[in-house]
Amino acid sequence: MISTAVRRLVLDLAAVVLLLAVAVVGFGPTFEGGAYLVAGFGAIVLGVGIAWLCARRRWGVLPTAGLTVAAYFVFGGVLALPQTALFGFVPTLDTWTKLALGSVQSWKRLLTTVAPVAPYDGHLIVPFLLTLVAAVLTASLALRLRQAAWALIPVTAFLVAQILLGMTEPAVPIVQGVVFAVVASVWLALRQAWDPNNAAVRIEPTGAADADALKHTRLRRLVSGAAVVAVAVGVGVTTAAVASPPSTRYVLRDVVIPPFDVKQYPSPLQSFRGLVRDEADATLFTVQGLPEDGRIRLATMDAYNGIVFNVSDEGAGSSSSFTPLRSNMSPDAEGVPGRLRIDIDELRGVWLPDAGAVRSIEFEGDRAEELRRTAHYNDATGTAAVTAGVASGMSYTVDTVFPVVPTDDALADATFAPVKMPKQEGVPEGLSQVATEAVGDAETPIEQARALQTYLSTDGYFSHGLEDDPYSPSGHGAARITSFFGGDEIIGDDEQYAVAMALLSAQLGIPARVVMGWHPEKDAEAGGEFTATGDNVHAWVEIAFDGFGWVPFDPTPDEDNEPNEQTTTPRANPKPQVLQPPPPAQEPAELPPAIANDRDQEEEEEPGFDWIGAILAPIGIGVGVLAVLFAPFVIMGAVKTARRAKRRNADRTADRISGGWDELIDRAVDLNAPVAAGATRTESAQIVASTMEQPDVTSLATSADARVFGPGEPSAEDVDAFWREVDAIVVGMSGRVSVWRRLRARLSLRSLLRGRRRRTRGGS
Repeated sequence: MISTAVRRLVLDLAAVVLLLAVAVVGFGPTFEGGAYLVAGFGAIVLGVGIAWLCARRRWGVLPTAGLTVAAYFVFGGVLALPQTALFGFVPTLDTWTKLALGSVQSWKRLLTTVAPVAPYDGHLIVPFLLTLVAAVLTASLALRLRQAAWALIPVTAFLVAQILLGMTEPAVPIVQGVVFAVVASVWLALRQAWDPNNAAVRIEPTGAADADALKHTRLRRLVSGAAVVAVAVGVGVTTAAVASPPSTRYVLRDVVIPPFDVKQYPSPLQSFRGLVRDEADATLFTVQGLPEDGRIRLATMDAYNGIVFNVSDEGAGSSSSFTPLRSNMSPDAEGVPGRLRIDIDELRGVWLPDAGAVRSIEFEGDRAEELRRTAHYNDATGTAAVTAGVASGMSYTVDTVFPVVPTDDALADATFAPVKMPKQEGVPEGLSQVATEAVGDAETPIEQARALQTYLSTDGYFSHGLEDDPYSPSGHGAARITSFFGGDEIIGDDEQYAVAMALLSAQLGIPARVVMGWHPEKDAEAGGEFTATGDNVHAWVEIAFDGFGWVPFDPTPDEDNEPNEQTTTPRANPKPQVLQPPPPAQEPAELPPAIANDRDQEEEEEPGFDWIGAILAPIGIGVGVLAVLFAPFVIMGAVKTARRAKRRNADRTADRISGGWDELIDRAVDLNAPVAAGATRTESAQIVASTMEQPDVTSLATSADARVFGPGEPSAEDVDAFWREVDAIVVGMSGRVSVWRRLRARLSLRSLLRGRRRRTRGGS
């Protein structure tokens, strides 16, 4: 017959193992594969064995701690770092070094690595060490103390630590909670039932009948306790599943790596014309290993609000759903595997160039760890971003899969993919008719997509709108798209054509999105080094086909397809010169009658007030000198006042808003703010905010874009409020500079010359 001591030992060890196993299983979503189970359950066996041996030998804290440390270094190579151990189980010096460093560094590395993490990169040290320590403490308390409830403290702390180190989505939350509660309750109930010292009335069996009665009483208590636990667990689970709303699970990973909010950053498409204008000859970055017809993606945008094309905000799976980098991204991607090396030079911002369906990104250099922790990727759009900022000297390797672009014959029977696209807002009126006429008789989806592409690329003309180009304003707001289709000729660059095709596609229910990036010329050597500059930046459209994914389309005309200058800039048509006869001789002018000689009368006149002239002459000279000195201030003040009045009283209220913004920027330019001519409002606002210490100008730029390019005309109240904000910012800028700088600003010709260059460029 098994003694009570043996039964209690088996009960305690079994309960400890089950409670620890509940926490070990919770590491499932954090690790890739099942290697974490080997490390965790191996640590349980070691920890429970150490606790049993020390309890049996009655060893104290120091021997127990020493055996725990020894077990960590002896068995850690086998269970946590098998790749460093000799023959997979003999620890080496490298194993012990990594175990020693990992006891301190592995926690941060686990939290800063995108889950599910690779098991053999030192990450298994965390579950192994944590489980080993928890097993020793829990089993030691369970075996040494009469009150087993104290042993629940370390195992509960272990479970909490596993949750904090894990993922937001738990493994099996209800099952874990139920198993933990049932095991703990049954364990404590049996411990109390098998301990005669805890009985309220101690029964001494004197015969067989008394012994049977004692057994029956214990069995009844055990069954009753189990029934109470089962009912409590059932009610708790049912209540949690039915009545309780889903709640957020807070983990340390979200604190160490905050979720990436792409809405904090402006759409990269807004900087398209700036790259073309300012970085045409600058090397932004270089790429090695790009295959033929490969495309470098900077960002993908699928939502339009009448002002800008940006990412949508519709939760998981949308273009704004970014997750931290991990080692197994794009698991379902099909195509040709590739490996790219990208070296950043002059490119700035948060958007990270990549290509294809990215599997992994590995950073190099001194900032590798920082970049790895702050990098994010969107599987749905193939867009990568790094909040630490893209800077010169960055180098990284991209393991990716290049999808095979299907031919039109392959897409002949394909339908558009059932992709849920965001609703496009602020779309100019009349685009639906334009889209319908452009598609014409096209029937199949690929024919309709090609018809839209052909309409834009063949009927349109190309122009960046720079100094020597035909007139083509930047931007892609509703007003710009309206003028794009409403003029005599369709003129623009990639920014306008890509947005135009995406909006036309949306009118026909075609799932389309805009991509900004780079791609080599058609005759470029495959696999060679590609240099990305502002001169070869592009924007194109991707359309989703069922079974084929997103297929690229290039609606922009060739760059040599420029309109005739006569169609964009009217010129005078002088008549041919004709030799004219000489003019007839003119009669001599009739002189007035001679003035009568009246000296006698002058001599007779009384002396006047000639003395006044002697007094007024110096005063007049002084006033003249002052007038000459102050004339520049008066003239410049009059010119700038007239310019302000013209802007403030423009015919259209939208032009008054634009005039107010121009007035603010001109005043900033006169105060030496380095705002480039032709810069967008967003670009200008960033410069003014930083150089003039006026943060409110950023929100004012957004307000100006919304009121100018948004649907409808702003009201007179909107205009008055906008100009009041402009005047307040101007006063703030002037108050932050010295009196001499304000005087120089009053005489400055920078804003006038800047406006002249802008008008000259617009009319060229």
